[in-house]
Amino acid sequence: MGQPVREYLLTLCITAAVTYLLTGPVRKFAIAAGAMPEIRARDVHREPTPRLGGIAMFGGLCAGLLVAAHLTNLKDVFELSNEPRALLSGAGLIWLLGVLDDKWGVDALIKLGGQMIAAGVMVLQGLTILWLPVPGVGPVSLTPWQGTLLTVALVVITINAVNFVDGLDGLASGMVCIAAAAFFMYAYRIWYGYGLEAAAPATLFAAILMGMCLGFLPHNAHPARIFMGDSGSMLIGLVLAAGAISITGQVDPDAMKLFEGSEQAAVHATVPVYIPLLLPLTVIAVPFADLVLAIVRRTWRGQSPFAADRGHLHHRLLEIGHSHSRAVLIMYFWSALIAFGAVAYSVNSAGVWFVLAIVALSGVGLVLLLLPRFTPRVPHWAEAFVPPRYRRVNRTGRAAGQGAEAPAEPVAVAAGGRSASPEPEPVRSGMSGGASGAANAGVKGGVNGATAIGDRSRFSHRRRIGTPQ
Repeated sequence: MGQPVREYLLTLCITAAVTYLLTGPVRKFAIAAGAMPEIRARDVHREPTPRLGGIAMFGGLCAGLLVAAHLTNLKDVFELSNEPRALLSGAGLIWLLGVLDDKWGVDALIKLGGQMIAAGVMVLQGLTILWLPVPGVGPVSLTPWQGTLLTVALVVITINAVNFVDGLDGLASGMVCIAAAAFFMYAYRIWYGYGLEAAAPATLFAAILMGMCLGFLPHNAHPARIFMGDSGSMLIGLVLAAGAISITGQVDPDAMKLFEGSEQAAVHATVPVYIPLLLPLTVIAVPFADLVLAIVRRTWRGQSPFAADRGHLHHRLLEIGHSHSRAVLIMYFWSALIAFGAVAYSVNSAGVWFVLAIVALSGVGLVLLLLPRFTPRVPHWAEAFVPPRYRRVNRTGRAAGQGAEAPAEPVAVAAGGRSASPEPEPVRSGMSGGASGAANAGVKGGVNGATAIGDRSRFSHRRRIGTPQ
């Protein structure tokens, strides 16, 4: 098998293109089907936003696997291994379960059972953990029953961790894309650097997962026009777990020639053997920490651990003053630091500069975390190219480049406290998303995650979701 870097990139681009092109029609279908649940107390968006984005992501997954099966260097993955078919079978089941949950809602126990069934289907087709690398002991062979339990547990934990972090626009898709990029670098190094073709399926899964997230992210970035829903979050969580399971137990220490030389050198060399199990844990480190804190917080208050609240990490970032976009970028930063740090440690686990770099980047992350109200200002010559919130403010309190504001006209107030004006006040372009949403609360057609891009008057003739014709 040659160097299929270009074929991996082609698979990634096709997956991203198909996902991107399908998301627009899927959004219209979700609106027509009424897949726009009511806003909950813990939600950040102000108006119902269509879900079912997982339909487009599943289409991208199928397109990526179909294209890879016909490429010269990647078709051997399908001929020598049954893992791509196992992934497609498990992904189809979890995607169907997610679609049903996005439209009608599914009980938590039923969803848990469906996740376990999807993982069991992959195990039956050969996608399972064969042995477990134990530090200080070496590879420990697992019985079929033990391998099945461990595989199902890893799939269920990863799916729910990704589903748990899906609370802000673009947060889950961006974090999983970062994790997939780190995992692709690791898996490709194992496959090509050590000549182990058993790592090829995991490399393919990581490339396809990156394409799914990159294709959906432009539609899901703040302000989001569509949410991936459980059909998308559980799907990308399953693909991420499948990549880790595929490469775990397939790395042969004897084939990698890791035990040549001194004992200390052998210990450092065997780090890549343990990374497949550690990398998914580092990827979900942020949502897993949020999960543990939520359970402790709710139990301390005497509530059920499954009770919903607004105490998650992304909610805390918003409460201390960070904007929506900055809170997402901070979560991106910590996820990238942990995931790529784990990959870098597998390459050079004894470098002093590596430790110093991680410490320095952690310090930068803490500074950004503690400066929620800092707003960077650009030079005067660049103010025309940035949003108004980044422009310098003059003495009149307006951003540079903005004209004088017309005096407010008196508005007659009718009985009952409602305005008698026939048309709502238009939203000014200089207002931020949060301010405009607050100013237009209760006004039909106000700015929100689904309509902030522009006027949606072409939908005005359609009936509202949930109302009779």
